[in-house]
Amino acid sequence: MESPEAPVPDGTLLLTLVNMQMPFGKYKGTVLCDLPVSYLEWFAREGFPPGKMGMLLATLYEIKTNGLDQLLTPLKQKNRRTY
Repeated sequence: MESPEAPVPDGTLLLTLVNMQMPFGKYKGTVLCDLPVSYLEWFAREGFPPGKMGMLLATLYEIKTNGLDQLLTPLKQKNRRTY
């Protein structure tokens, strides 16, 4: 029996987190990676929005609550768009 292949990570996901702005809510206009953990915790309790935005916020929640913010630092410095 063959083991299933691991999914290939989407390299653009982290770039999206350091470039995309929050499109709604209290932190509208804030770059996703700059959202406070408390806001992400609220989504985790109340439910992430459907679709890509929910997936991005859930991923950011996992990154921040597991202390992996440093993964985003070099991407912020090299790839952040100016708005």
